[in-house]
Amino acid sequence: MSYVPLPLPDRLQLSPEDSLASARAFRDHMRRRHSVRDFAPDPVDRAVIEACIEAAGTAPSGANQQPWHFVAISDPAMKARIRDAAEEEERAFYAGGGGDEWLAALEPVGTGPEKPHLTIAPWLIVVFAQRWGTDAEGQRHKHYYVPESVGIACGMLITAIHHAGLVTLEHTPNPMKFLNELCLRPENEKALMILPVGLPSAAATVPAAAKRKKPLAEIMSVF
Repeated sequence: MSYVPLPLPDRLQLSPEDSLASARAFRDHMRRRHSVRDFAPDPVDRAVIEACIEAAGTAPSGANQQPWHFVAISDPAMKARIRDAAEEEERAFYAGGGGDEWLAALEPVGTGPEKPHLTIAPWLIVVFAQRWGTDAEGQRHKHYYVPESVGIACGMLITAIHHAGLVTLEHTPNPMKFLNELCLRPENEKALMILPVGLPSAAATVPAAAKRKKPLAEIMSVF
């Protein structure tokens, strides 16, 4: 495909004052985002999930190869199979496979091998990274900056979920190879994350440690 420049389709330029107000409003909105483990079983319309994934699909990517695939799951039986497989891996992790240092780091977060959110949340979104692609003739071609590209898309997906008034949790059982088989995904894809998505339960909590965010002076340098 040849390079064909287009005039900028959408010019969302604000005045300096409006730009600052918008940036601060978005910052405050994102401060209300929380990773939640306690979900309500209330249904969420498929169209909402589709819109969130479509938003993630607008993410920038290396050479615009868009090396991602999102599997959205509401089927209770499939969610149960994913939970069973994930908990099997998690039990091995918490039994010592994760190492003392990693397990100690998780203590303030209050995690454990039981993952009821994987069956209670109305939706699971499994994010796959495509390590390489294939063309129309089935020829394999390299993908570039795959972790970076899929990481950006995941961030946009999590933001879209929050913007839709829903909550999620970044769940990463290790290893995750079982997800390829359960989700019928090809060998060139690697599962990176499971996102349970829904509404928080009435009794939902978050770890106190999760509210401690590094201040701006610690995460930003200016030259």
